[in-house]
Amino acid sequence: MDVVALACTIKDWGRDLGFQHVGISDIDLSAHEPRFHDWLAAGFHGELSYMARHGLKRTRPAELVPGTLRVISARMDYWPPTAANPWKVLGDARCGYVSRYALGRDYHKVVRKRLQRLAQRIEQTVGALGYRVFSDSAPVLEKALAEQAGLGWIGKHSNLLHQRSGSWFFLGEIYVDLPLPVDQAATNHCGRCRRCLEVCPTAAIVAPYQVDARRCIAYHTIELHGSIPVEFRRAIGNRIYGCDDCQLVCPWNKFATPTPEVDFLPRHGLDNPQLTALWAWDEPTFLRRTEGSAIRRIGYQRWLRNLAVALGNAPADPIISAALHTRQADPSELVREHVHWALAQQTHTL
Repeated sequence: MDVVALACTIKDWGRDLGFQHVGISDIDLSAHEPRFHDWLAAGFHGELSYMARHGLKRTRPAELVPGTLRVISARMDYWPPTAANPWKVLGDARCGYVSRYALGRDYHKVVRKRLQRLAQRIEQTVGALGYRVFSDSAPVLEKALAEQAGLGWIGKHSNLLHQRSGSWFFLGEIYVDLPLPVDQAATNHCGRCRRCLEVCPTAAIVAPYQVDARRCIAYHTIELHGSIPVEFRRAIGNRIYGCDDCQLVCPWNKFATPTPEVDFLPRHGLDNPQLTALWAWDEPTFLRRTEGSAIRRIGYQRWLRNLAVALGNAPADPIISAALHTRQADPSELVREHVHWALAQQTHTL
């Protein structure tokens, strides 16, 4: 088998399947393993217990999938060219801000399906193939692997960055048992820039390359199951699902390429929605309008929790107060608590 020619062919196939960049790395993550375990030891993962659940499998691919020799990493751009200007949405406290990655179809499904097709095509060519496909779906240190595969470098905000593509992209991997030639690892080009650290509303980027999830708005609005700590609620502003500030200010994102994927374009006006309109959704409406979306994973109660915080941060308005009053007796204690807080904010600013 000519593995050099095969590697080039795999990259061509990847581009044919809609990936903008495909690279190959070995499985040695020894340089990243100590940093990852230091991050866990500091408690920066918060309630993300799955980050520590699998022992060394996250940093040692062959322990997760025995026989793995190489990792094929792939990038798929998601910047939605038709979406409302993010700074304009963030500047209008009566609107809700949804992280750009979640405006369209759930990327897990899109990326994983394409990678599966790529893996099957490789198998048809080489015969029996040991492989497993991932897209943010298992204990995989995907950014470290992508960095080693030349797809970009891990920036100070912990996202992967590429000089010609910025950071608005999804990653996916195929663990394979083929001895493919590896690509040159990417080099860091953050330099002295600190814009991502300075813009973070909750100072979650506690040092370059170190993010404390317990302070992160994305963590509070997506991963956290319980009550959002009061100390962070004002800083959340109108961010109802995730936060993009550190990417929005990154100079490298001026090179970001709009996605050609229709699946990633905004649905149901979620790129610039009125908070009161979203607040009026009942649970069947929420489930219908988030079908196939990453947003659905937080469930209806946490959706209302996030909206209540945003409504509390909006300018004092009798219409907003009246909307909040409709859920003062909500069956969910989580929702009620955040509604009461929001009403107090509205009353205080009248």
